[in-house]
Amino acid sequence: MARRPRIEISGYYHIVNRGVERRVVFYDKDDFEYFLSLLSDCCEKFNITLHNYCLMNNHYHLLIEVKEGNLSKFMRYLNSIYAIYFNKKYKRSGHLWQGRFKSWYVANEAYLYILMRYIEQNPLKAKIVEKIEYYPYSSSYYFYKEEKVPVCLQNSWIIKTYGKNIKEIKDFFTLEIDSADLKELIKASSLVDAPDIDKKVNRGKLIKFFDGIKDKQTRNKYIVKAYEQGYSQYIIAKIIGISQPAVNKIIKRSS
Repeated sequence: MARRPRIEISGYYHIVNRGVERRVVFYDKDDFEYFLSLLSDCCEKFNITLHNYCLMNNHYHLLIEVKEGNLSKFMRYLNSIYAIYFNKKYKRSGHLWQGRFKSWYVANEAYLYILMRYIEQNPLKAKIVEKIEYYPYSSSYYFYKEEKVPVCLQNSWIIKTYGKNIKEIKDFFTLEIDSADLKELIKASSLVDAPDIDKKVNRGKLIKFFDGIKDKQTRNKYIVKAYEQGYSQYIIAKIIGISQPAVNKIIKRSS
């Protein structure tokens, strides 16, 4: 199946991006701090709300809220500017990032909270630190402190919900995440490839696309066509009134 465009919708996205061949992309403190400063600037530039982040040495996680359907522009700008900085500093050339970034559209509020914990607990699982608050390159490093959080995190869900109540924040992030939770998180999200172009969802057009279809076989063919044109499994399922896992099975059978 050919690479397809991604039609972006407003909402929460989990972003994961890795270095090419899983190579290191953050060597020292200056690299981490440059990326965080750039991330803050990009969030302001593209009207993105940053809820959580975690930078590891060869990849990073973001939980962001997109308001204007401009996810791909945001990510292209962030990744390209950092790559220029990195290549110049370390006198290298070529791609820094491994292919296109991955993004999950989070369609279920309950699993949004699991995702927040999952992102912040990365350094614990990698055995880099013994406690979340000891890792300086994740958002919880600031959530656990009493001083003012950076501007880019001031509208985050954690700060809006708990403010400076450090005990409640710790209670939230230290809850265990079991394998069943992770499986449900995957089901509740729509895994998509990074976008080639920006499009906004035209719900009316998609409704007309499926209008008048009576039999299941024809409907399934149109589901695949809609997906290939860039509509997410989540939005297709919502428009035609079936579950997202059902849409996923139809698409997988066709490939």
